[in-house]
Amino acid sequence: MAFVTTKDGTDIFYKDWGPRDAQPIHFHHGWPLSADDWDNQMLFFLREGFRVVAHDRRGHGRSGQVSDGHDMDHYAADASAVAEHLDLRNAIHIGHSTGGGEVARYVAQYGQPQGRVARAALVSAVPPLMLRTDSNPDGAPIAVFDGFRAALAANRAQFFRDVPAGPFYGYNRPGAQPSQGVIDNWWRQGMMGSARAHYEGIKAFSETDQTADLKAIAVPTLVMQGDDDQVVPYRTAAMMQDKLLRNSQLIIYPGFSHGMLTVNADVLNADLLAFIRG
Repeated sequence: MAFVTTKDGTDIFYKDWGPRDAQPIHFHHGWPLSADDWDNQMLFFLREGFRVVAHDRRGHGRSGQVSDGHDMDHYAADASAVAEHLDLRNAIHIGHSTGGGEVARYVAQYGQPQGRVARAALVSAVPPLMLRTDSNPDGAPIAVFDGFRAALAANRAQFFRDVPAGPFYGYNRPGAQPSQGVIDNWWRQGMMGSARAHYEGIKAFSETDQTADLKAIAVPTLVMQGDDDQVVPYRTAAMMQDKLLRNSQLIIYPGFSHGMLTVNADVLNADLLAFIRG
């Protein structure tokens, strides 16, 4: 197993597959999952000739279960530690959900200043801000995220069954055909990580205002969002593309869920490939 140790002593697990001289794609996973959530995409883009990299966020998966640093600043710094350790250049960074926030902060504060990033993709991503505020009236009320915290603290194992079996993949919709394997794999990834990291991570993905990060991104950026996403309102994607990102394109997928990168991987992989090669 491969690890890089960050400046604050946290061990970050990563996967690194493919030719070292190929263009790298660095994948950033969502809450409360791990690099394994990108296995479909990593195998697909490996076959297309790319070098593919993914890491487990601190406190998630196989990375160190540290007590502190469960915030977007540390997430981005940890991602940079992986990119610097592997000397990834001309890289495409793709983030799902919380990983989209990680990508936005990484690109703005590390990747662009270091000249390492070619493109970015934000998939069902949390920026610019999930929480409802006076300046963000379309956000979710704090009670929603307090409910997440209460459910996680009371019975994390059951909560991590209920989320993928319900809204995450749209399996609670009429006519949906749930995949028990997909549900079990979500639960497996979540339960590998630290309860503290997951609890503190709720604040990180819901209360971090990333407006400035998005405005700072200059590289071509693809925003991908399902219009039946029950976790991240699809209107936030339009806001990113219309008002905040200066060099972007937007794809809205009718009927797709928050977990579309898994259950609609064939569609998203083709669109990501077209964007990368475009």
